[in-house]
Parts: sequence; C-alpha cells; structure tokens
Amino acid sequence: MPVNLSYPGIYIEELPSNARTITAAPTSITVFVGYTHPFKTKPTNFKKAVQIFNFTDYENEFGGLYRSGLVRADVADAVNQFFLNGGSVAYVVGLPLAITPPTQNIGGINFTPRELTDTILMKVSISNVNSAGNTADIVITYGSRSETYRGVSINANSENYVEKRIGTVDKPISSLVTVSAPPGGYTVVTKSDVTLSPPSGSTTFNSSDFLDVFDADSDLDKVPIFNLLVIPGVADNGIWSAALAFCERKQAFVILDSPAQAIATPDNITPPESSRWIGSVMDTKVPKSQNGAIYFPYLKSNDPLTGNPMELPPSGFVAGIYARTDLNRGVWKAPAGLETTILNATGVVESGRMTDARQGTLNLKGINCLRSFPGIGTVVYGARTLIAGNTALAQWKYVPVRRITLFIEQTLYRNLGWVVFEPNDEPLWAAIRLNIEGFMLSLFSQGAFQGSTPSQAFQVKCDKSTTTQTDIDNGIVNIIVAFAPLKPAEFVIIKIAQLAGQVQS
Repeated sequence: MPVNLSYPGIYIEELPSNARTITAAPTSITVFVGYTHPFKTKPTNFKKAVQIFNFTDYENEFGGLYRSGLVRADVADAVNQFFLNGGSVAYVVGLPLAITPPTQNIGGINFTPRELTDTILMKVSISNVNSAGNTADIVITYGSRSETYRGVSINANSENYVEKRIGTVDKPISSLVTVSAPPGGYTVVTKSDVTLSPPSGSTTFNSSDFLDVFDADSDLDKVPIFNLLVIPGVADNGIWSAALAFCERKQAFVILDSPAQAIATPDNITPPESSRWIGSVMDTKVPKSQNGAIYFPYLKSNDPLTGNPMELPPSGFVAGIYARTDLNRGVWKAPAGLETTILNATGVVESGRMTDARQGTLNLKGINCLRSFPGIGTVVYGARTLIAGNTALAQWKYVPVRRITLFIEQTLYRNLGWVVFEPNDEPLWAAIRLNIEGFMLSLFSQGAFQGSTPSQAFQVKCDKSTTTQTDIDNGIVNIIVAFAPLKPAEFVIIKIAQLAGQVQS
C-alpha cells in the first residue's frame, strides 16, 4: 500500500506480485460405472457419483463383492483391482437391477438374504431351541462366511430380540440376512436347517441404464474433475460412444475392455488368423476416438470370496496401473512396459495368450495387449489410443501423448479463472505468460517434454500477435501453449554388424 511521506529519507513500499501459483490437476481420479450390489447398495447411491478412497469405502456404500449367475460383479471386482494395483481416488456410479430378494419363513422367523444366493448357497440353521420356543441359536452360512447368534429371542422386550441382534430391512446388522415377523407376529421358534431360495427378477443388461449417466447435467457431469472412466465388462457400441463423447467434453480418458466374443476364439480359427478375427470383431464394435484405449484379453485371478479361479475384464487392473505409473513416473510416461506388473493376477486367459506375431496384428489396430513373461509376470504391453491407423489423428496415436495434453488442458482451465474481467492489455498478457511459463518449466524440469532447453520443449504466446484489437473489443484474450511431447519407444531396432579385420603393423 502507498506510504505516507512526511520526513526526508528512505521509504519502503511493498508491491503486489503478478505471479500466481498454478496447481497441477490430478491425473488418475477414476470413475466406475455399472451394476452394483442390488441388495446392499445404499438406495440414495444409485445413479449418483459417490467418491471413495479405498475398497472399504466401496463396501460401505455399495455392498462389496458378490457372486451371482444372474449378474456379473464386474464393478466391484474392477474397483477392488484398481486399488490393489495403485489407484487412490475414485467415483462410483452404481446402476440398479430389478432383482427381488426372496423372503422365506424358517422356523417361525422370516429371513431375507442380503446376498445373491444362486452360485453360492445360503443356509439358515436354528438349533438349541428352548422348550417354550422363545429363544434359539441361529447360524447363517454363505460360502466360506458364517455368522452365529446365540440365545436370540422373539420377545420384543428382550435385549436379545431377534430384530435387534440380526437387523431388519430398515436397520440391517447382519451382512448376510435381515429378519421380520410373519403375518400375525412371532409365536414360536422351531429347529430348522434350510437353504434359502435364489432371488428372482429381471437381470437383463440394458444399455439405456447407462446412457443417461453421460447426459449433460447428470450427477457425474457435476463432478468437478476426473481423469479416467471405466465401464467394467461392458462392450456395447452405444455405451462406448456415449462415454467417449462425454469424456471428450470433460477432458477425460476412457479405458475399455475387449468385447466378450473376442475372448473365446472360434475352434476352427488358429493363430495368426485368430488375431485377425479378434481385430475384425473390434473393428466393427469400437468407436474411433483419441480419448480412449482398449485392452485385451481378460485376466485370470483367484476369487477372494471362494478361492476359486476366475476371469476378470482388464480395465480395473489397467486403471490401477495408470495411477501407479502417474505417481512413480508421471502422466507423460506410457502406462505400459515390463515395469507395469499387474498385481493380483495369475496370468491372461488361455485364449488370449500372445506371440509377437499375434500381438503385431492387434497392435496395428490399436488393441493394447496384456502379456505374461517368464520371471516378470503379467504386464501391460501396449500404449495406443483408439484412433488406430487414422492418419488424420496420428498425433494422438499414443496414450501418454493424449493424456499429458488433457492434463495440461485441465490444469490451465482450472487455474486461469483470475484472468476473467482483468484489463485486456500488455500487463495482463505478461502476467499470463509468466504464470503459464512457470508451470511448463516445472514440467520440463521433471522430464515431461522433448528438447534439451525450455525453448525447444515448449512455447507460450499471449501478446498482440495472438490477441488483435478486434479480439480486445470482443472481450477475448487468446493464449497459445505449444509443447513437444515425449513418445514411447515402441519399436526397438538393434543393428549388428561385423567389424572388418585389421592388419597389424
């Protein structure tokens, strides 16, 4: 502030700085969209973008893992693999399914399962019934999980009242069942050992369940920033197109799973023809976009609920690899290579095992392969976007090139709001250049660009050459930010030659 001049001498006046700190945008906040646990997802969470920071958060909000022949648990499994492989922040948009849990009278008490009891059966055992039938021990088993309640009472005044101990639909306590009184109320409890019936209802996959998630002004659209979008296990052209269009508008990137019919190669097709068939299947189904990438094949893992082998779509694993690579190396590093070991996977499915020649066919089509190498494990071994061989979009062929561009766009969009309504002249332009150049220089110092000097690596222009008087009259300031992106060394060529023999003197 100006000083008050009164005596001869030296005065100090502190001037405000026109330098403003630019905070880098995040790079690996991941959105998962799909069907979640139909009985345990909080009703208020359906079609809402719910932020989570670990898999425990997911279990609290959406009910965790489940197994059912009625509907795949792809979202739950993908979120779990995301966090296991390096992810740290996610949003989940859960979609509802019209499945009715069956209520069954067992020993005089109505039991309703909170799990989908078809591929894994649930049994309710009632024993140690007292002579009056007012109390008993209740044991519920579901696969390897078991819950035991001793001395449960049907007397509402008892501290061991069955609804207080096990829980009701409105106030669940047990993770496996809820209880309620049959018509006429509880009268007596009897010894029983019964397997609950499986649920019934509509479980048909419907693309319309997904599409409105990507509408303007949807709950997901209102999320301030996210970077990656995963729709686990879904291979639907309409959903993919809507998701890619949405992410192009939101400056985000989509990770797609290969179509199901590409997993099981027909028996009469053998390599390398099988790779051409897989590529043909994907050519007809996958929209071309610079804001997405697709991964093949599915991965093998062990089911944490049963311990049995299972096959999972790769997108959740890969999203975790993106997050891990961003943290360890930076968004400019391709999330691929021998360092991207996939955790909690025991390899790729048999029909997806690669040879170099087989991958060569798929790679040129923009299909990123997951491969298993002896002594290393299973890794991501491709880094191409969905544009494949589209020469018009060749500058966006590689995943890291597109993602660092989106990162810079998101960062500048969220840090230049202070410019709006400032006087549009040279002092503003100089301040803009100073701020953006500082941010770009910080990226250069981290090795994010090509070039040995800042001038070779990036340029920032904001002056009379970019903003004319007509622009000024229309309230426009134009900023040009150019940079030289790093591109992955996808093909390594080793040339070997023999030195001619030298005659010794």
